[in-house]
Amino acid sequence: MADGPTGAVLALLGVLSVYAASGSGPVVERETGGETEWAEPWDGAVFRPPSALGAVGMTRSPRTPQPGREEAGDLPVLLWWSPGLFPHFSGDSERIECARGACVASRNRRVLRDSRTRALLFYGTDFRASDAPLPRLAHQSWALLHEESPLNNFLLSHGPGIRLFNLTSTFSRHSDYPLSLQWLPGTAYLRRPVPPLQERAEWRRRGYAPLLYLQSHCDVPADRDRYVRELMRHIPVDSYGKCLQNRELPAARLQDTATATTEDPELLAFLSRYKFHLALENAICNDYMTEKLWRPMHLGAVPVYRGSPSVRDWMPNNHSIILIDDFESPQKLAEFIDFLDKNDEEYMKYLAYKQPGGITNQFLLDSLKHREWGLNDPLLPNYLNGFECFVCDHELARLDAEKAHAASPSDSPSPETHIAQPSHMDCPMPTPGFGNVEEIPENDSSLVQVRDHCICLRFLWPCSEKGRTHSYAVVP
Repeated sequence: MADGPTGAVLALLGVLSVYAASGSGPVVERETGGETEWAEPWDGAVFRPPSALGAVGMTRSPRTPQPGREEAGDLPVLLWWSPGLFPHFSGDSERIECARGACVASRNRRVLRDSRTRALLFYGTDFRASDAPLPRLAHQSWALLHEESPLNNFLLSHGPGIRLFNLTSTFSRHSDYPLSLQWLPGTAYLRRPVPPLQERAEWRRRGYAPLLYLQSHCDVPADRDRYVRELMRHIPVDSYGKCLQNRELPAARLQDTATATTEDPELLAFLSRYKFHLALENAICNDYMTEKLWRPMHLGAVPVYRGSPSVRDWMPNNHSIILIDDFESPQKLAEFIDFLDKNDEEYMKYLAYKQPGGITNQFLLDSLKHREWGLNDPLLPNYLNGFECFVCDHELARLDAEKAHAASPSDSPSPETHIAQPSHMDCPMPTPGFGNVEEIPENDSSLVQVRDHCICLRFLWPCSEKGRTHSYAVVP
């Protein structure tokens, strides 16, 4: 048995599993003369998650709601159990209009036991088993919003964790309300002009490397620093973050995240001088793609990428990124980057998507066109409001199905319970960034972090006695 706080969390998680089985100024795209323009942000507004982590306002559906539930007292209530994410300006409750009708969104936990409270909305990073509202009421759905990777809450990447929820909104295309393109504002963002190659050649002559690494979150489950460290033995890499740092950013203001964001125009101008950017996610999950991938493409650099195994499905064409896992070793990758660095014609093939008609991936185009939310787009709801309406519509449909069943059980079956699946946090078992587990020293900081997760989850996934054989089973 697990001891102390860990044991308590695991015990409560088991109880929960039983119950489960039962902004700143807007950044917009605008049409001018048939071409879509991109309004460049100045303060990181593109990559600022909404609500508690950025400014958000109310958004009402432009569609006409169905009649029949006009009085607020008759409307289903959606309770945000993570109150810091409540996507409305003020107050504890707000009527929202959605496709099927209206609901009341609230962050007032006093309505938990109210019969009208039909759904609880949780933010995955904040979710703790010890804070879960028990006993769980049979008439309530649990809905999870978790756009982050397992690094933020690894419990949700295990079957017993994700199956606590009925509805999900995650980075995975298999979730109920997918957020796979949460870091891509639109196609215009990808079509930003490429800096002249002459400028980049001059940058190289001044002693800068062809390859940039900017990362300050070290020792993550993806173990990216181990790979980069080995790659540095074969090709120059300028590393500006806290991880493997060997250079300083050109201004003190840019070095301080309190005074400059990753979308600061001065920082973007500096980063755009590099032809290649190392883009390694903090965890390896299907469809988990962040600004580490999209920002280099915006700047006209070629991402050297390790992250989502399904990343090819989302690329603007079939020749726009370099995948680390396509190469048998860091040395072979370094040789290929060096070849492209010395051959402009071959290098520019990776930027063909920036030309008219260069975005040929219809799946990407359709996904952007049909998603119901936007990124800091005043004409579309943000994904918090969109998720809220998705849950509202689900509960209205469930209420109608329950009433139909009550009126005529033989003609209308009772609505089936929808349970989230592990594919909604689609994360294959990670492997070391370079080499294998047996070769990693016992005192290695990244191994210690992963081993701790493994020990915490030993009843959910087997670990060896030392916590090494399955130490990368953080996200099976």
